[in-house]
Amino acid sequence: MKKTTYFESIKRIRYEGPDSDNPLAFKYYNPKRRVAGKTMEQHLKFAVAYWHTLKGTGGDPFGGAVYERPWDGGDPLDQAKRTMDAAFEFISKLGVRYWCFHDRDIAPEGDSIAQTNKWLATIVDQAAALQKSTGVKLLWGTANLFSHPRYTHGAATNPDPLVFAHAAAQIRRAMDATVALGGTGYVFWGGREGYVALINTDMKQEREQFARMLHMAVDYGRKIGFKGRFFIEPKPKEPTTHQYDFDAATVLGFLREFDLLDHFDLNIEANHATLATHSFEHELKVSADAGKLGSIDVNRGDQTVGWDTDQFPTNLYDAVATMRILLDQGGLKYGGLNFDAKVRRASFDLEDLFHAHIGGMDTFARGLIVADALKKDKRLDQFVRQRYAGYRRGVGKAIMTGKTDLKALEKYAAEKGEPQRISGRQEMLENILNDVIARSL
Repeated sequence: MKKTTYFESIKRIRYEGPDSDNPLAFKYYNPKRRVAGKTMEQHLKFAVAYWHTLKGTGGDPFGGAVYERPWDGGDPLDQAKRTMDAAFEFISKLGVRYWCFHDRDIAPEGDSIAQTNKWLATIVDQAAALQKSTGVKLLWGTANLFSHPRYTHGAATNPDPLVFAHAAAQIRRAMDATVALGGTGYVFWGGREGYVALINTDMKQEREQFARMLHMAVDYGRKIGFKGRFFIEPKPKEPTTHQYDFDAATVLGFLREFDLLDHFDLNIEANHATLATHSFEHELKVSADAGKLGSIDVNRGDQTVGWDTDQFPTNLYDAVATMRILLDQGGLKYGGLNFDAKVRRASFDLEDLFHAHIGGMDTFARGLIVADALKKDKRLDQFVRQRYAGYRRGVGKAIMTGKTDLKALEKYAAEKGEPQRISGRQEMLENILNDVIARSL
């Protein structure tokens, strides 16, 4: 019997170059092109996000589902199987090497923990067979600890220990699935790990509960042979008033406070940076400077809207900034660039899923090309290095090596008098960036 196909009208997406007018072709993403010593495919570990791409409905805060997907409907387990087939057909035709999931994306919740676990195991076996036949790999897995009504008041941070236990059961099985499918990362995103009002919240207690869950997960992961990396994904708000993983700096402080820093890296999302009133580049840099940038959700938010719009990334400046940071740190060993992004509510054709991913992949391919050109051009790096050169010699070096004190510095300041003001040359540097973008593409 002929296998059902869901994207029959779409052929494998190929690289055709910048002069192509084919909307279903890559203009800049050439997986075999070598940039900075590696192929684009090696630099750009793109992953399809199962939840938005296969399970998205087009719903938003003001309206319900509008998409009609041919894999939807019928018995929940049969639907899950059809969706998995559709996922690997899509990923293979797109030419992406990785995927990622929440447990409840790929398998439905049953009437009991036993039934739920059985269904998840069935779908994991199907995914393993599809990975083997297509060569697609799992980047990371995670558990959905925010959608079910039991998690209304949080999961690990819930006041009820029974809810904590249900969350623990989900994490265990999601980690089992991740290991079975060869994932190199496991993500914690605390969708409801925060508070709505402090009047009914013991914040100290809840943060300690969260830390205990993370320690349990680390212990279990090592016990079952997980050799990858654990990630925490910062998010500031929505749906809660304040979430305990507000931004990169907050998460790093939390990990240090609870002796978890050695076990975790950060998974940074562009739209979450927006909600935290930071730039995407800022959150990436905070993580990278701490040696903790492990994986990235590549999307974009709308600065005029106060919720997660999760749009596909088309901002070249963000892509350049991202790839500059990744080139400087040597890439992402355990993580990658996953498209935690939704096609718009009005983009309901199956073909739109391809257009969205093609645009995102081409944007980051261009970002990689420009980042490499900037590295070779050297003007930006040299300017910044020269700006702080005073801390590599004389009194500046003494400050950084702990060989001076406040009294000695007061004497130095009095002897030298008022410092000369030096321009930061921001506009000149922005012109250099635009010049390199224009010349490198």
